Amino acid sequence: MLRFLHTADWQIGRQYSRFAAEDAAMLADARYVAVERLARLAAEEQVGAVLVAGDIFDAQTLSDRTLHRTFQAMSAYTGPWVMLPGNHDAALAESIWSRAERIGAMPDNVHLLITPEVCVLDDTGMAILPAPLTQRQTHDDLTAWFDSVDTKEGLVRIGLAHGSVEGQLPESADSPNPIAADRASRASLDYLALGDWHGLKQIDARTWYSGTPEQERFKDNGAGQALLVEIDHPGAEPRVIPRAIGQHSWYQWRRSLAVASDLDALLDELGALPAMSVVDLTLSGELDLAGQQRLEQALGAAAGRHRSLQVHLAELALVPTAEDIATLRADGYVGHVISELQQRQEGDDAQADTARQALGILAGLLRDQRPVSGAAEEQS
Repeated sequence: MLRFLHTADWQIGRQYSRFAAEDAAMLADARYVAVERLARLAAEEQVGAVLVAGDIFDAQTLSDRTLHRTFQAMSAYTGPWVMLPGNHDAALAESIWSRAERIGAMPDNVHLLITPEVCVLDDTGMAILPAPLTQRQTHDDLTAWFDSVDTKEGLVRIGLAHGSVEGQLPESADSPNPIAADRASRASLDYLALGDWHGLKQIDARTWYSGTPEQERFKDNGAGQALLVEIDHPGAEPRVIPRAIGQHSWYQWRRSLAVASDLDALLDELGALPAMSVVDLTLSGELDLAGQQRLEQALGAAAGRHRSLQVHLAELALVPTAEDIATLRADGYVGHVISELQQRQEGDDAQADTARQALGILAGLLRDQRPVSGAAEEQS
């Protein structure tokens, strides 16, 4: 039985400019950790090879240090790593791959497939048919040659490609580098390992996208995994087993708060998230002062628990209740202003909305200036 690991789209060197500097650095570093986890999984499962279907690197201009770190992260698995250039790291005449070879970064167990020729791994019983990209974009199906090439009898026939399967991905994902949807059957492949789509996706029984091993977008598409593939013999249908790799899960939520139970539900959701997630949260609606205090405390705790927490509060109004106002004990001119704003907020016109917002801001300021009860008692 042949067993191998299918992965793709490591995107080493990816930048995260939308995040704070500390979070961006840690998210970039997580991609090396993903490679280390892949190597450990391959060693634990004793697979015959690891197939990497393109975009190992995010750009051609990465530093020599980045190249060395990447290949050193693979050290836990000493079997063959079969690597295919994708659109981000295409095998140009002068490319990141030629530089990696020049500086001696690639270990001997890396098989870089930069020409469309069959690669036979004798020890594994595997014949690999690669479709490497030698430029970033092409309108030709580089897997077409798979149909006409013969491989030695008894070898498992594996295709390795990077691109968009025609008619199978969302229109927004369609790009050059097309791949025929029925390539596996037309070329009598036992398995077609694909990269380019960053989510886990099955095209048919023999054709799969593994997705990126470390999620980097707010999409619920199965990213953060690799595929353990088992094939009993040539012609047998593969068994494909997704295995979790990534550290960080990404969540983008929009929640509206109108009543106390809405806040309760939100805090329960936040508490149930796996640690070290990446969270983007937009809140709208209204909160009273007590609710705002609960929210602030919960967000503070969540910020410490997760890799990144970005919260957008522009659409969330602070609307103090009559009880909130009473506890502020505002008198004199400030009390008069509060009373005036309370009267003006009754209604549904623009002036009333402005009065509600102003009242919320003023109440919040007064609350923040109130001494803690224990401190007040000490001063008395």
